[in-house]
Amino acid sequence: MGETKTSLPNSINSFFWDYDFQDLTWMSDRDLITSRLLQAGDWRSICWLREQIDDEELRGWIIEHKGGGLSPRQLRYWQVTLELPSELVDDWVHAARENPWGLRIRK
Repeated sequence: MGETKTSLPNSINSFFWDYDFQDLTWMSDRDLITSRLLQAGDWRSICWLREQIDDEELRGWIIEHKGGGLSPRQLRYWQVTLELPSELVDDWVHAARENPWGLRIRK
């Protein structure tokens, strides 16, 4: 049986180790799925995510979530890819670097 836009591929299962994967659906858990894949997903999972939501929606999600907990490196990638406003991304990068978790990766 073919995948529909609401089914989740097994290839993203490992990113949801702390959830009952069979209970997750795109329709009801899209915010969680988007967040988790943007933060921890691999290239294949990001490609799948981008098949589910277009650039405008993804841009809106990142803006609405004020960077969505992404690392400075991830934020800069999405800034270029989705043409996010540099002022916003600069603020999110600064906030991420000031976060104790962000400080651990500073050189």
